[in-house]
Amino acid sequence: MTAHQTAPKGYSTTQIALHWGIAALVAGQYFFKDAITGAWAAIREGRNYDFDPLILAHVVAGALILLLVVWRLALRLKRGAPPPPENEPAPLKTLSHVAHWAFYALLAAMSVTGLVAWFGDATGAAQAHNVLKVALLALVALHMLAVPFHRVVLKNNVMQRMVRPN
Repeated sequence: MTAHQTAPKGYSTTQIALHWGIAALVAGQYFFKDAITGAWAAIREGRNYDFDPLILAHVVAGALILLLVVWRLALRLKRGAPPPPENEPAPLKTLSHVAHWAFYALLAAMSVTGLVAWFGDATGAAQAHNVLKVALLALVALHMLAVPFHRVVLKNNVMQRMVRPN
């Protein structure tokens, strides 16, 4: 967003699609991780493992998440993001801002460490990937809890920004 532009009132259709697309891919990564976890354990123990399409899907989805996060970040920097609701207390505005940028960082770091671990046979990257996985899950939980908090406590409908483009 350039200096003379004002913040948009809402997210664009592309920003919303990227948000939900990334969310779906991340959910899939967590739900279908057993195949790649088993293959990684076999590699570490010097054993062979059978091909499983879920292994390939995990690797491809991780790379796709990285590409989509970069795209989403570029859109955010170019177009901007809507301001927080007016009735949101200043500390929550700060927390929200930090959390959103942490999402970009964690998602990118998860993708990079996963790719480095898998293609570089790097145990340190795999360990970092596992630590980041927990941090990302905590951030997702916080993000999801913010929706009912905004609706019930702050009495605003901030969720609409990720459903209806503006």
